[in-house]
Amino acid sequence: MIEEYNKPQELDFTTFGEGSAIKPNLGNDAVALPTPLTTVDVDIKKIAERQRQITAKVQIPTENELVWKVLTDYETLAEFIPNLAKSRKLKHPSGGIRVEQIGAQRFLGLNFCARVVLDLVEHFPKEISFRMVEGDFKDFYGSWNLEPCSVGQEIRTNLYYTICIWPKLTMPVSMIERRLSQDLQANLLAVSQRVQQLAA
Repeated sequence: MIEEYNKPQELDFTTFGEGSAIKPNLGNDAVALPTPLTTVDVDIKKIAERQRQITAKVQIPTENELVWKVLTDYETLAEFIPNLAKSRKLKHPSGGIRVEQIGAQRFLGLNFCARVVLDLVEHFPKEISFRMVEGDFKDFYGSWNLEPCSVGQEIRTNLYYTICIWPKLTMPVSMIERRLSQDLQANLLAVSQRVQQLAA
């Protein structure tokens, strides 16, 4: 049974995907961002004792096709996603989409790198789902969802990023969820800024 797991945390940036580190602001709190956007909302749910579902949402003032273009340009994600050192497409054994990502950050004064290989499925222009096939978690999967909306005459996109994580026993769950919640906020902000740069 899924239960709410809310507690405030402090912010600090990191990466996308399995090798992620995020900015913590848990529950249904909203973090003000220094951009034309207003907030990134983050929600954490406890799925099981060591499993968490984290969802972040931001509204981007442009159509979802441009947001989609940014999200699916996998080879350039490391250029603007905080602390994502590498992102590249790999050959998929059955012709699908497989991406390798390496996240790098400093944590407690130490340099930390994490590698993840994700298989992705695209449903243009609404959803990109992914699941870890290699990495440091017991399980890691989720999706990007793009929801068209409008404010007055302005076309916008509600962008949702949801991940479900199951850390290995050597990883403290509380630390992982804090880092991931921080990263989701940093990542959505970075995507939003990239989209608006291209739109301009």
